[in-house]
Amino acid sequence: MGKLSRDIFEQIRGEQGVPGMPVAKYCALEQEVGEAARGGAERVSRSRLTMSNEHTPLITSRVCGLTMTAPTCGAAPESPQESGSGAPSPNPRRLNTFFGVMVPTVLSMFSIILFLRTGFVVGHAGLLEGLLMIAVAYIIISLTILSICAISTNGAIQGGGAYYMISRSLGPEFGGSIGLMFFLAKVFACGEYVLGLVEAILDVFGIDTESSVSAGVRVLPQNYWYTVLYSSVVLLLCLIICLVGAHIYSRTAFVILLVVTVSLLSIFVSSVAVKPQSFVITHQGLGNQTLRYNASFTGFSTETLRNNLGPRYSLDYSTNTVMSFATVFAVMFTSCTGIMAGANMSGELKTPSVSIPRGTIIAVIYTFTIYILLFLLASATCDRTLLIQDYGFFQRINLWPPFVTIGIFCASLSAAMCAMIGASRILHALALDQLFGLPLAPAAITSSSGNPWVAVLYTWGLAQCVVFAGHLNAVAGLVTVFYLLAYAAVDLACLALEWASAPNFRPTFQFFSWHTCLLGILSCLGIDVLPHFFLVALTSWGYISQALIFHQVRKYLLMLDVRKEHVKFWRPQVLLMVSNPRSSCQLILFGNQLKKGGLYVLGHVQLGDLDALPSDPVQQQYNFWLSLVDKLGVKAFVDLTLSPSVRQGTQHLLRITGLGGMKPNTLILGFYDSCTPDDFFLQDSAFYDASVGQSSEGEYNFGVDLPSLQAHFPPVRHVESPRWLSPEEYVGIISDALKMNKNVCLGRYFFQLQGEGKDSKTDGSERTIDVWPLNLLQPGSRDYQDVCSLFLLQMACVLNMSSKWRNARMRIFLNVETASCDQGWVINEETFRDLLKKLRIRASIKIVSWDPAVQHHTVSKADCPSESLPTLSEDFLSAVNSMLMEHSSQAAVRFLYLPRPPAHSSQAQQYLAQLEAVTYGLGPTLLIHGVTPVTYTDL
Repeated sequence: MGKLSRDIFEQIRGEQGVPGMPVAKYCALEQEVGEAARGGAERVSRSRLTMSNEHTPLITSRVCGLTMTAPTCGAAPESPQESGSGAPSPNPRRLNTFFGVMVPTVLSMFSIILFLRTGFVVGHAGLLEGLLMIAVAYIIISLTILSICAISTNGAIQGGGAYYMISRSLGPEFGGSIGLMFFLAKVFACGEYVLGLVEAILDVFGIDTESSVSAGVRVLPQNYWYTVLYSSVVLLLCLIICLVGAHIYSRTAFVILLVVTVSLLSIFVSSVAVKPQSFVITHQGLGNQTLRYNASFTGFSTETLRNNLGPRYSLDYSTNTVMSFATVFAVMFTSCTGIMAGANMSGELKTPSVSIPRGTIIAVIYTFTIYILLFLLASATCDRTLLIQDYGFFQRINLWPPFVTIGIFCASLSAAMCAMIGASRILHALALDQLFGLPLAPAAITSSSGNPWVAVLYTWGLAQCVVFAGHLNAVAGLVTVFYLLAYAAVDLACLALEWASAPNFRPTFQFFSWHTCLLGILSCLGIDVLPHFFLVALTSWGYISQALIFHQVRKYLLMLDVRKEHVKFWRPQVLLMVSNPRSSCQLILFGNQLKKGGLYVLGHVQLGDLDALPSDPVQQQYNFWLSLVDKLGVKAFVDLTLSPSVRQGTQHLLRITGLGGMKPNTLILGFYDSCTPDDFFLQDSAFYDASVGQSSEGEYNFGVDLPSLQAHFPPVRHVESPRWLSPEEYVGIISDALKMNKNVCLGRYFFQLQGEGKDSKTDGSERTIDVWPLNLLQPGSRDYQDVCSLFLLQMACVLNMSSKWRNARMRIFLNVETASCDQGWVINEETFRDLLKKLRIRASIKIVSWDPAVQHHTVSKADCPSESLPTLSEDFLSAVNSMLMEHSSQAAVRFLYLPRPPAHSSQAQQYLAQLEAVTYGLGPTLLIHGVTPVTYTDL
């Protein structure tokens, strides 16, 4: 030892240029060297003899000395552990490329997504967008793999995997923060895989009263807390296995891979061997209602493939949220986050610099091929309902369902164990580097075989917190965000080494460049923003733009003087009364085409008495109605009122709706009949497609998501359901509006109108607008130029000028009595053509003989008082209806003259019966009565 000390001393003296050294200092140096030789682990970091290398901690005792002694803080990763931890084995590296890298990487990338989310991705995104997601995800991880291969082949790699690579490349500042983030990514992934496994277990063994599976199999109760309980039990099982050691997992992992491979083969074989069949799928909906869906497995079918090509984002039955490209991609990307499973085992690999690149690349190619084949298989053999409403549909269509069940259990359990082992190794490496002081100091303790059992306990405890999320999809977005940032950090580490041009950066893997590193960073960060944008907790911070808009609108409303109104600049300002939007959406969309830049208000009357209520129920409804307006894409205001009756509430809205010169001049009502309305919420894409359902700002839904919106509005009424409105009250609303000098329109059969949706691309070129300007219930009337007839023409012209109807053909029907000797109708036709020319209305005129109808009209106007409703025979009404059916059955919409309602309420039912008989079976029809002049022929 003395000779060794003298040699070292001579070397130091020669390097420093010191001619001599005091004896005391020399003796101290000799004692220090002797202690280092005897202990082997306690190095004094301040000594000139200690030189830093890749095996030493990132931070010296000066940082950690605040909480622990210097010798402990300076312990190197490869040194023996603290007292009581046991001596490590001399050679813990036992795994080769296949068992140590390829097998864990394949199992981590398959995980739960392979069996339980393939249908989820294809069902919501469609085949084309699903393949796009796979392509984008694998491009990102391929760029990261190139960086991993470059770093891992640039020298010896210790335990800690990706963290070790990053920290030794970028230093302790980046290394510590990114290592902690990567550790959390593994923890969240472990929780996600456990939740997926529990989901699969409950799908088979969970109690379900609607299931056809025998009660003897379904024995596990289901709810949120039971899910947490089952997840905790599975996590405990993973903990026990991981405490045994990574080498035990690697041996069982190969068996698990064989089982998963057999399960995959059974899926491919079953897609050909199983005959087409149908299923009834049940779910528990909002309000504990049971929802049933009819789904089918068609076998290989071009029609099924064609129907599954495009996206159809809808409600996720597990989280009751509407999916979108970002949320589906976040779930799908978790299937690609296992590329570092082999790198995380670097401490157990015999030759990590050879095994990591080779095993990772082979595993990625294999998994990519399997995913592409499964996407094609699912989209070509299963209808979309089966894909969206049953995540475990592979079990339904398998020759022997337990094949898939066993595969799900094995893949999920192995992925969870792999994530737990990888996270514990990262945490152990962080503890050895002593970047976080005392909190992580116990994680450096290992067993006699080198297994960091304390780090495993840390990981288990945090993963236990993750399972409180309760659903796989609720965790997937966070996992994706963590992993994308970790991958970007790996690319950044490789880019830094490449740009620094360090002489010692000479990786044996040459298939990379700074371009691939930079592209990997940009792609990871770019895609990271997408799911993060939709997962962040949105808060309304207030908008300065709203204050500025309010100031300008108030100023211009004051300038809009009602006394300066002129018929030349008249435009419709519509108040549409809506009872239930579920049955009125088509009429709402049609009214949006009639407004022609004018005011459009949706009105609703809530029945009730404020004196008998603790608070105003109307105030809580505005957000739901405004969200409805956003979903439909109409430019409308909403005005709600509370009233004891619908008639009184409508009077309130007609009087007070609007402001200044912007007040309604036209009232639109749905028709009062006994038709069973359709539920438009089940038909329009705005109410099941997330890409359509997002608000125009795409930022904030003001507390109203799609399930809440659907639950707020009650189901459509049945024929036998009691009405809130009597015939007398309905006719009274029409009379009130006319008395208040408001034009009135009644819409019937508008649930049959096509091409009015927000996403409709039709230009109306194949549609016709038919106008009947004569009062068909008074054949004696030949005035085509009264105020009501001209208003009817104006409204039809306004519709023809709208974007969706500008190419529609407009036809005007003139009724004549050809059997009469009076040929005045010829003159009337010429007069009417001149009128259309003056009004600049482009339309074709059709002459219609209504002699068959007139011959049944036996009541003259003199037979009854002027304010009474004439009694019309059923034959006359039937003949008029037949005439309309003959000439306008193919029209897209019809405009008819609405007679003035009777003055006496006792004739209300007779009045409605006449209108119903005339318009029966016509299709979308608008009955119009105008009271204000709206046309102008001069410049």
